[in-house]
Amino acid sequence: MTKDTLLHKAYLVSRKSISRVVAKIVPPHEIEDIVQETYVRICKIENSDNINSPKSFIYKTARNLALDYQKQANIRLVDGIDNMEALEQLLCEQYKDEMYESTLTDNEFSNFCEAVRLLPIQCRKVFVLKKVYGYSQREIAAQLELSESTVEKHIATGMKRCTLFMRQSNKSTYNEPAPSANLSAGGKYE
Repeated sequence: MTKDTLLHKAYLVSRKSISRVVAKIVPPHEIEDIVQETYVRICKIENSDNINSPKSFIYKTARNLALDYQKQANIRLVDGIDNMEALEQLLCEQYKDEMYESTLTDNEFSNFCEAVRLLPIQCRKVFVLKKVYGYSQREIAAQLELSESTVEKHIATGMKRCTLFMRQSNKSTYNEPAPSANLSAGGKYE
């Protein structure tokens, strides 16, 4: 039996477990693409004689493809958001949901971006993955290695804080100077 045949057989036998490995790294809608790309890469190998462990090679290939996907995905932008301009650009380019379409003015949008920027880091990541990228709670939980109930709490906290901030911003726009962006120790806007 040739090494090529061993690679193909190892792939066929391991397909489901490859999917499980990949599922820990990429969103559910990308799993099948990564698994298929793994097979394509295996087929392109010209000299498989140097591969001592076909199964390990396949898993490593799938894992590397999944990690490459993750690097290329906009998810890495979520980790790096530390200023309002980056967040505003991200939201402008990526999100067309009715919540943001109802934002009528640039000032309101800027206030919303500021509200998101002020969220605690983990809450911000969850909130942006949900509201900007449209990930399900289950996908977010898997991506960030959190429980689904924690994800749900972060989304609720993000919605509440952004709503409070926007209300204060709207009140101050019509009645008084801009709101303070400071949060008290209890997590409420001052």
